[in-house]
Amino acid sequence: MFIFSLPKIFPLSSSSKESQVNSEPIEAIDSKKVTVKTMTIKPINVSASVYFPVEEQTDDTPLITADGSHIKKKKPSKYRWIAVSRNLLSRWGGPINYGDTLHVKGISKKMDGYYIVRDTMKKQIRNRIDFLVGSEENIMGFWKDVKIYQMN
Repeated sequence: MFIFSLPKIFPLSSSSKESQVNSEPIEAIDSKKVTVKTMTIKPINVSASVYFPVEEQTDDTPLITADGSHIKKKKPSKYRWIAVSRNLLSRWGGPINYGDTLHVKGISKKMDGYYIVRDTMKKQIRNRIDFLVGSEENIMGFWKDVKIYQMN
């Protein structure tokens, strides 16, 4: 019997402190139903801010992220990329890898949503994410009590 695999991005519930994946049946090739067990995705509590792709806030190659991705200068927020503090990255002992999709909650309707990890922050910063935005986009802020959920 062959069973289709589940996607890596799961729906999140906003009704509880921990989001849960709903149990939903999936079709198998032989038309039998298989029920997926409920699974809890625990949030990581962080603070959040924004950064611009400029040398003053990055390094001498502001249009290249830590994972080697290239940023076009015009409206970089459209990428929905973020930098995370080093303590959150797997290469320094954290649970997150470059390329992971994170669901961010706790900022605003406009800013909450899905982001891809492409960059990292200075080693002194801990438990924080930075949203990639352009200086002309008029997006500024610092937020506490933000929750991120790792999707893959």
